Amino acid sequence: MTVNFCSSCGQPMETRMIDGVERRACTSCDAVHWGNYSVGVGALVIRDDKVLLVRRAQEPGKGNWTNPGGYIEQMEPIEETVVREVLEETGVHTRVKGIVALRDLPRAVHNVYIAFEMEYVDGEPAADGVEVDAAGFFTLEEMKSMKVASFTQWLVDVAVNGKNEGLLPDREPVVPLNGYGIFRV
Repeated sequence: MTVNFCSSCGQPMETRMIDGVERRACTSCDAVHWGNYSVGVGALVIRDDKVLLVRRAQEPGKGNWTNPGGYIEQMEPIEETVVREVLEETGVHTRVKGIVALRDLPRAVHNVYIAFEMEYVDGEPAADGVEVDAAGFFTLEEMKSMKVASFTQWLVDVAVNGKNEGLLPDREPVVPLNGYGIFRV
């Protein structure tokens, strides 16, 4: 899809060579359309050797079992996003432990997906009835007979067989970085 009008001032856009790439730029205010991106998050929650999964009630992936997750809101810190998504979809309260996986999916809307290892706090899984129609904790054996999405199968392997704690939140950086969500090994 071509961007024809500037989202900042409403004037027409034109194609210009910027940083060696053809990009759409405003003819009036010089705003540049850098592309279309989305950032998704997913939660890997394990309780009593069982993984929290939800069954998608909507496309994409309707009918597949996946880990809970969703997209970040514009001004929402990513750690709050993943906690919110788990709570909204399942009613389960969690806390972020660390980032354990990342998927990069270049396409028309370039998607980056960040998977978090989550600490189970409390609550029993209950589907929200909108995005998901079922939720629960399942063993690896139970998952063998379920329609678990391929990417989720990979994420479950990361959660169960991961070799380290991943990237952990840096709560005390060497310099103040207010407003940043930062993680490190």
